[in-house]
Amino acid sequence: MINPLAMDHDRTDLIFRVLFSTIFLALGMEHLFRDTLILELMPGWMPLRRAVSILCGLWLLAGGGMLAIGWHTRKAAAMLGLFLVLVTAFVHGSALVGTPEGLPGDWSWLWQVYQRSNFVKNICLLGVCFHLLNHEAGRYSLDYRLNRDRASRLPSAPGRGPAN
Repeated sequence: MINPLAMDHDRTDLIFRVLFSTIFLALGMEHLFRDTLILELMPGWMPLRRAVSILCGLWLLAGGGMLAIGWHTRKAAAMLGLFLVLVTAFVHGSALVGTPEGLPGDWSWLWQVYQRSNFVKNICLLGVCFHLLNHEAGRYSLDYRLNRDRASRLPSAPGRGPAN
């Protein structure tokens, strides 16, 4: 019996890459165009917060975009993984040990829930980035197309291919 939910590797790879990259693409846009909350969450010791936010936004768009189209997938995973390590350690991890000044006391529980959930989410995303370091993108990726085109331009080895 044929399973109507079964899909081949190439299709599931494309769906996975597009869905996984959306969080990074959306966050990258937020860093560039609407980063008021992000700036407030950044540690007080961080200089030039707006510039850092813009650089992070560009980094996230580059890594998320590369992943979505399947171009240098491993490099994209490393880029996004590095971002996750840094933001998890310096923003969410450090925020777990205290609450910001001026936050009403009855809101501290919400702050803790927000930081814990983002911390755990980032750990999960980091796990996926580690998985992608050893992942080959399927045929619906730019890497597959470029490698196929490159291979078709290579000369045939002697004794192989059509005779002249």
